[in-house]
Amino acid sequence: MSESGADRAGEAAPGGTALWWWERRRGFVLDVALALGSAVECAVQGITFAGRTGLPVVATALIGAAAGAVLVVRRRWPLAVILVSIAVLPAQMGMAMALVGLYTLATTEVPRRIIGVMASMLCVGNTLVIFLLIDQDAGLREQPIPLWFTPFVAILFGVAFTVPPVLLGMYVRARRRLVESLRDRADGLERELGLLAERAEERAEWARGEERRRIAREMHDVVAHRVSLMVVHAAALQAVAAKDPDKAAKNAGLIADMGRQALTELRTMLGVLRAEEKPREAPAGESTGVAVEPADTAAAAARLAEIAAAGRRPAARGPRLSEVASLVEQSRAAGMTVELCVEGEPRGYTDQVESTAYRVVQEALTNVHKHAAGAAARVRLAHREGEVAVQVLNEAPLGGAGGTGPAALPSGGNGLVGMRERVTALGGGFVSGPVDGGGFRVSAVIPDRDRSPAAPGVGLAS
Repeated sequence: MSESGADRAGEAAPGGTALWWWERRRGFVLDVALALGSAVECAVQGITFAGRTGLPVVATALIGAAAGAVLVVRRRWPLAVILVSIAVLPAQMGMAMALVGLYTLATTEVPRRIIGVMASMLCVGNTLVIFLLIDQDAGLREQPIPLWFTPFVAILFGVAFTVPPVLLGMYVRARRRLVESLRDRADGLERELGLLAERAEERAEWARGEERRRIAREMHDVVAHRVSLMVVHAAALQAVAAKDPDKAAKNAGLIADMGRQALTELRTMLGVLRAEEKPREAPAGESTGVAVEPADTAAAAARLAEIAAAGRRPAARGPRLSEVASLVEQSRAAGMTVELCVEGEPRGYTDQVESTAYRVVQEALTNVHKHAAGAAARVRLAHREGEVAVQVLNEAPLGGAGGTGPAALPSGGNGLVGMRERVTALGGGFVSGPVDGGGFRVSAVIPDRDRSPAAPGVGLAS
C-alpha cells in the first residue's frame, strides 16, 4: 500500500539486515526520524492540552508521544496513521503526522475515493478545531469582526492544511507510475532486441548455408560437365590412339578446349566470389594492420539473406540459352546422339532464368554421359509467355546399364538435387524420373516473374 513497496515486507535490505517492510535502509532511517519528531511534537502539544483541561500532564504527554510514534508504520498502514491523526485532532495534536500521513496515502495504490474520504475527514476536523479556537479567543471577541470571517478563516486553513499534501502525493504517484511504465517498456524493448538479434543470427546462419549450397551448385555445374566430357574424350582417345591418329589428335584438341573452358568458368566464378568481399579502407592515420570493426550484424545478415533468397550472384552474368546449341554440339563431339528441338521465339529472359535453364540442360546431359553411355538423347526447349520449359529425355543405355566401361564416371548424387534447388528457388516446377522403355527424363518449367507476374503453370512438356 505504501509508495516504497509495502507489498515486499520482510525483504532484506542491502547489507543482509531484515528491515521488515522497508526496501532500503534510508527509508527505515527516514521513517524512524519522522516518527521521533512526530512523537516529540505530540508530547509537547499534549502537555499544552493537559494544562488547559486539567488532565494529568505525564499521562497526556505519553499518550501524545505514542500517537505520534504511529508515523513509523506509514509505509505499511497509512490508513492507520490517518485514523490516529483524526482521533487526536480534538486535542490539537498530530499536525505533522496528519500531513505526512495524507501524503503517504496519496502515493499508494489505494482507490481515490478512499483518499478523498480520508482527506475530507481531516479537512472537516481541522476546520472545526480552528473555528472553535477562533471563537473561544477572548481577544478576537472584542474586535468588530464580521460573522462570516470566522468560518471563512477556518475553512481556508482546513483546505490549506489538507489539499497540498494530497496533491503532492498524487503527483509522486503519477510520476512513479510513469517511471515504472517506461521501465517496463525498456525491458520489453530489450527483450525484443534480444529476439531480433537471435533472428538476425539465425538469418545469417541460413544465408551462409544458402551461400554454401549455391557455391556447391556452381562448382558442380562448372566442373562436372566439362570434366565428364574430358573423361569421355580421353577414353575415346585411348581407344583410337593406335588405330586412327587423326581422330586421336582431334579428341586431344577437344580435351584441351574443354579444359580451358572449365578453367575460364572457374576463374569467373571465383572472381565473383572475391568481388562480393569488399575490404573496408582503414581510417586516415591508422595502420592497415589494425582490424576494422565489422558492419552491423543485422544489416549484414539481411544482405546475405537477400542475396541467397534472390539466388543470383551480384553483378555476374551466367550462361545464356543461346549457348545450349554449343552445349549440344559438345555432347555430339563426345559421341552422343543428341537432338535439339526449340519451340517458340526467345523472349529475352532475365539472367537468372537463362542461367538456370542452361544449367538444367547441362547437368541432364552430364548425367546421360555418366549413367547412360551410348544412349541417344533429345533436348526440348520451349519459349512460352512468361516462362521457359526445358526437357531432356534419353533412351535406355546400351547393354542395359550405364556408367560402365573405360569411360565410367563417378557420381556424387548431387546433380538432380542441385537442379531442383535452382528451379524451385525461382518458383518453378521440376520433375525427374525413369520413363517406359528404360530411359530417363528431366523436365523443368521456369517462370520469368520479372516479365510475367502471373504464377507459372506446373505442366511440363511430355
